[in-house]
Amino acid sequence: MNKTILTGIKPTGQIHLGNYIGAIKPALELAKIPEYQAAYFVADYHGLTKIHNAKEFKELSYGIAATWLALGLDPEKVIFYKQSDVPEIFELNWILACFTPKGLMNRAHAYKGMVESNKQMDKDLDYGVNMGIYTYPILMAADILMFKTNVVPVGKDQIQHVEIARDIAETFNHNYGDTFVLPSYQVQEETELLPGLDGRKMSKSYNNTIPLFEEPKKLQKLINKIKTDSLPPEAPKDPNTSIVFTLYKEFAEASEIEKMREQYVNGISWGEAKEELYNVMNKFLEEPREKYKMLMENPKVIDDILLSGAERARAVSKPFLKEVKGKIGFN
Repeated sequence: MNKTILTGIKPTGQIHLGNYIGAIKPALELAKIPEYQAAYFVADYHGLTKIHNAKEFKELSYGIAATWLALGLDPEKVIFYKQSDVPEIFELNWILACFTPKGLMNRAHAYKGMVESNKQMDKDLDYGVNMGIYTYPILMAADILMFKTNVVPVGKDQIQHVEIARDIAETFNHNYGDTFVLPSYQVQEETELLPGLDGRKMSKSYNNTIPLFEEPKKLQKLINKIKTDSLPPEAPKDPNTSIVFTLYKEFAEASEIEKMREQYVNGISWGEAKEELYNVMNKFLEEPREKYKMLMENPKVIDDILLSGAERARAVSKPFLKEVKGKIGFN
């Protein structure tokens, strides 16, 4: 029996290199493995925790879908859908909420981070926290558990969400017998939390990202802003501590990576290293960038693909929700 892998991305900003390297790239690679049934979704209801402008919300949601498709996702071979098109997820969300201790939500990283930030700024501890943000991990658990997911590819900062889904599933299973598959996370081991332009974690909230489908000239300008040290061109440099090299190896061929590593050891100017990074990135992104543009100009194409995917998703979610409700005691 095939294992299910599942990945969702929320529409809260333009897709950037951190999203691609930390989640999209490993998820697409897993989808190539014959033993896996892959499911990918646009996590639009998750995006509602932050985006409250209808036009922006719709544009960002299309952007997530177009990104997956532009990077090679084949909707004929995987289940590809929009979260909001699968209502069973939200009914399951409520069921799971009734098995989730409040203390578990208190310990969720995103909520704790906001509380800590409010404390430092001497604000009310729950300032800016809506209930969507607070209960976000339960909806994520519903996303994962609804499709009997075995493997969830995540960035290292997202591991806790999979662990919370397991905790909730174990509580339900203990009460009603084996029902939910206990999911595992998979992190691309060589990918640490990807550094942004300023050396901190690449994040929209730090405004230090490189949008994935940036126009070539702007892309080059952003790459030139990447933080480097003050070593002279001829000085040996450590590729393992270089943001430029970390990005380079995600887009270059194996032979190019080895050659670049040697150049670092022998001495290379940061200007030249950044130029080489731009060249491999732009070459890799040329075709996906054009496909992305085409899709964004034709949203009906995206709509049709997502609705077809939702039908396939609901072929799984409808009978499984019925099974869950039956165990609880609903007729």
